[in-house]
Formats: sequence, structure tokens, C-alpha cells
Amino acid sequence: MPATPPLAPTTQELEKQQAAAAAVRWVRDGMVLGLGTGTTSAQFITQLGARVQAGLKVQGTATSLASEALARQVGIPLLEPRRGLRFDLAVDGADELDDQLRLIKGGGGALLREKTIETAADYLLVIADSSKVVPVLGRFPLPLEVVPFALPWVLDAVAALGGAPALRMDKANPAAPVYSDQRNFLVDCHFGQIPDAESLAVRLKTIPGIVEHGLFIGLAKAAVVIQGGVAQVLKPGQAARPASEFTDLP
Repeated sequence: MPATPPLAPTTQELEKQQAAAAAVRWVRDGMVLGLGTGTTSAQFITQLGARVQAGLKVQGTATSLASEALARQVGIPLLEPRRGLRFDLAVDGADELDDQLRLIKGGGGALLREKTIETAADYLLVIADSSKVVPVLGRFPLPLEVVPFALPWVLDAVAALGGAPALRMDKANPAAPVYSDQRNFLVDCHFGQIPDAESLAVRLKTIPGIVEHGLFIGLAKAAVVIQGGVAQVLKPGQAARPASEFTDLP
């Protein structure tokens, strides 16, 4: 039988590749990078690996075991966490972002490591396909990383905030919960809309047992989003500009 031809990439997959390519163009020799998690970040890591194979000198730390494995596979030198380690640039995707570059992240379960590394970065660049831009955060369920012992009380507290929390279960085994790389539970909160993300972030931080929440506020310096087939740079409160206008980080 003749081999089945590979499926053509979807528009969303092409947009992820395009956003990653714009970000890779701004990586410079000698940079220390934070490597994000998720399908768009995987595109960035893969394309970065090709540049490393061509002679680019960079080092990085990955935000998840999956991204670490991919980075090793494509030849990106990795650094272990240590005191004083800072990142010139972190590149990561988002599950949602608004016009102030407030983000919901953690759909891939790596929110704790992502926030740790991206807080230690001088510049966080978000890369995203066109579906990720929203007028108000909250349609995508807000992830939490939760200590297993504290789960019942966390669920009660988040429900009282209107979050309709649900323990994330394994799609392959619906009777088993999903664990983070730190062996904590992941809880998805269905707020519908989050009109005051800053206030909610503060309230979630006060609930014992929540290790981290997926609201990333005040961290992203810029985002590359594909709009109308063109890579556009978004910055908080500014009009979009074509990524091609920027030789260096916007």
C-alpha cells in the first residue's frame, strides 16, 4: 500500500510556527534563555535548536521536563537552577492574553516553573497564535497548582470566589488526576470572565495550599501574535506594529 501523505498543518499550527520564527530572529549570541512550555514554545525551541546547530551560542533553562527533553534533543545547552541565575530573555506561549499583556498560563501544567523562570528574566516575550488574544481574561480555565493535602479546602475557597474549580484529570485515564512536574495537583477554575485580574491574583495568593496560580500580570514586555497572517508586536496599551519593523527585541 502507498504511504499515507502527512496531513497539512492547520492555520493555527502555521501561526505558531510564524510567531516562533519572529522570536528566534531576536535571539543573540551569548544570551541566557528561559525556555517556555506548550506547543508554541516547542516550535520556538525546535527553531532555536536549528540555529544552535548552525553556530549560535546560547544557554537556557527549561520550564518543564517536556521542554527540557526537547531542548536536549535539538542540542540547546542547558543550565541547572542556581542562585544568581538570571535570563536575558524568556520566550513562552500563553493560553490567553489581553491588550495589557495580562496572561492566563498553565494549560500545560507548568505554571510554577514558568512563573519562577519568567520572574527571573529581564525580558518576557510571549508568542501566540491569533486565537489567544481576548478582550477579557477568563474564558480559558484558570489553572492552579495545589498541594494534594490541601485540595478540599482549596476547592471550597475557590468555589466561594465563583471559580467553579475542577481537579484536572488524565485524559487517558479519567479516574487519575494530572500531576505537575512537582507532583502537585492541577485545578482548573471556570470564572467565565475575570474583569479584575490583579485583585483575583492577590486573593488566590492568600489561600493556603495554592502553590501558584496561572495569572501572569506585569511580566510580559511584549507579545508576537499573528493577526491577518502577519506577525504583529503587541505592547501594553500600544497599537500593534509589524514584527518585521524590529531588528532587536521590541
